[in-house]
Amino acid sequence: MKRENLHQPFEITLSEVDDTNLKEHDHTFFELVYILTGTGIQWINNHKFPYHDGHLFLITPGDIHSFEIHTRTTFIYIKFNDIYIHSAVLGDDNIQRLEFILQHANHQPGCILRNTTDKLLVKPMIEAIIREYQNKHIYSTEIITQLINTIIIVVARNVAMFLPERLNDNSTDLVLNILQYIQSNICFPEKIKAKEICRHFGISPNYLGKYFKKQTNETMQQYILNYKMKMVESRLLHSDMRINEIVEELGFTDESHLNRLFKKYKDVSPTEFRKINKLL
Repeated sequence: MKRENLHQPFEITLSEVDDTNLKEHDHTFFELVYILTGTGIQWINNHKFPYHDGHLFLITPGDIHSFEIHTRTTFIYIKFNDIYIHSAVLGDDNIQRLEFILQHANHQPGCILRNTTDKLLVKPMIEAIIREYQNKHIYSTEIITQLINTIIIVVARNVAMFLPERLNDNSTDLVLNILQYIQSNICFPEKIKAKEICRHFGISPNYLGKYFKKQTNETMQQYILNYKMKMVESRLLHSDMRINEIVEELGFTDESHLNRLFKKYKDVSPTEFRKINKLL
């Protein structure tokens, strides 16, 4: 498998592909992939998601991914690394939080934009980046940089939907590591039991419960359930996975178990939720 590297803070590439599938690879940097035209399948970390024009994917360092082309597809790739993030005018505190948010994006495959408003916001910015990149007028680099910064912030906002809503600004590295551990092992129920998390981090069950609630303003079980529900929502909106496949992937007892929990979360069953949103 090929591994790509980036030798400058950011890089923009336009590419049109007919019927040649883009081979599986990973890289050491972040990559935004915007679909200008075309349809096909995105494969990432052994999951597949149909794509079409207007979809935006965020590939994080180490993600194994490829594209299966169904109709001629025009991609724009925006590649950037940690050096670029630190060079952006965001402030030290914002940079630290932004890095944490982006590193968690590999747990939400599919189109990273979760609502129509953000899709409408990003599209003209992508088009402006292409114009500036192709025409190379005076200050084009500066304009492109500002547009990329804005897109990254929009992406971070969408990724942050999967984090605790009230995560404290002064949260310590431990709770961030616990969150990352839970998200990385969300498909393995045994690994996200309190006993196993305590063993992994060398802390007591009593301390874990109080500490997690203090840092996130919700219990660990509430967080795990809410995160799973957001994962289910993402699968329903951005993949063609069947309900039984989602049940198996995320460790629910059976379809009725998922239906019951999801109705509490969205007031409709997973099947109804998918049908409603396909009509929008």
